[in-house]
Amino acid sequence: MNWKEKFLAAGIHLGLSAFIAALAAVLVFAVWYPYPYREISGGRELFLLVVGVDVVLGPLITLVIFNRKKPRAELARDLAVVVLIQLSALCYGLWTVFIARPVHLVFEIDRFRVVHAVDIDETLLPKAPEGIRAMPLWGPSLLAVRPFKDSKESFDATMAALSGADIGARPDLWMAYSSARAEVLKASKPVADLQKRFPEKAAELNAAVQKTGRTAESLAYVPMVGRNIFWTVLVDPGTADVVGFVPLDPF
Repeated sequence: MNWKEKFLAAGIHLGLSAFIAALAAVLVFAVWYPYPYREISGGRELFLLVVGVDVVLGPLITLVIFNRKKPRAELARDLAVVVLIQLSALCYGLWTVFIARPVHLVFEIDRFRVVHAVDIDETLLPKAPEGIRAMPLWGPSLLAVRPFKDSKESFDATMAALSGADIGARPDLWMAYSSARAEVLKASKPVADLQKRFPEKAAELNAAVQKTGRTAESLAYVPMVGRNIFWTVLVDPGTADVVGFVPLDPF
């Protein structure tokens, strides 16, 4: 048994696997889960779990099965099967990451909510307003929940939300973010309030403010609900434009 040849074959396989994983990482973190969604939506952990296992197992199997003494056709077949299994696992993993991707940041009454593709009831997609891409492929878009038509619609939406159908994840209730700027500003509060309430979070807050290129006095904030996590959205107090994010639970 020639271990040197085995490790060489496994090393080559590992290098190729790492290269493909790097390309997949660009797709995931630059397109589907741009900052801060890779943290808010768990994209980083999910991707590392899926790709990490795939990248490690393929070369390990090659280390076990590679043997120059095998007939060339048999060795080629064995390696082809390993690569096929590995690519199939990678594609399935990326599909899992894809369907869990964030598709919208929705202003929902008094907070922002990160809505993921898997959260949306597909039967409601035809009811999305014209001009709104219900399931965008190139990163989350900014939307808002429209005012309820009457008390019955408000009650029904509340009951549905208590059952797990979040208001912000309903295409039939979406509207353009530009139409909700006044409501966003009404719900926002001065960043100075956060500084007073959470002095222990000063480092994270100051870093987020610095990234915006503005001062804390020229910013407002609105709470944000993610996937099992709460963050804070920094907005312009004049236009309601989203300008930054803080890893801080303001509730």
